[in-house]
Amino acid sequence: MSEIIVHTDGGCSGNPGPGAWAYVMRYDSRLKESSGFEADTTNNRMELQAVIEALGYLSSRRRQVAAKLASMDRDGGKRGKTDPEWLIARITVFTDSQYVQNGLCSWLPSWKSRGWKTADKKPVKNQDLWMELDALARELGPSFQWVEGHSGEPDNERCDLLVQAQIRAHRPG
Repeated sequence: MSEIIVHTDGGCSGNPGPGAWAYVMRYDSRLKESSGFEADTTNNRMELQAVIEALGYLSSRRRQVAAKLASMDRDGGKRGKTDPEWLIARITVFTDSQYVQNGLCSWLPSWKSRGWKTADKKPVKNQDLWMELDALARELGPSFQWVEGHSGEPDNERCDLLVQAQIRAHRPG
């Protein structure tokens, strides 16, 4: 079975400040890139948003294709016996953010069990994004891997370039 490989990155010019997110997604020979900008945000929010955007895209595409296939079945349309492989392909997300990696793989269960409070009983920062990411992760079941930023990994470097391009494109003057 093939695998969907996703690299994500987020960053800010100042923290807080103008920021951007990006992802690079590969499945076999297919490539999908996307990026976006926010005028006033933080680095951590952009790192989270990058993963949310990537998984949100996959979730949306899977629902669209599943609905189309179900419609074909109801209408007696012709289709193969198996769904497209990418609908069930394993997803691996690479992030260079230890905040995202630790949050997803270590902290999230404890935050949820404490009603979205940290160990010192303070509200979890970026709870809105963590809740959205948690729902997508439960739906899609991706694995998450940390990759060192600026270490020459091509798709991580491409994400960084997309982030910086978004920030530059929205810089005044």
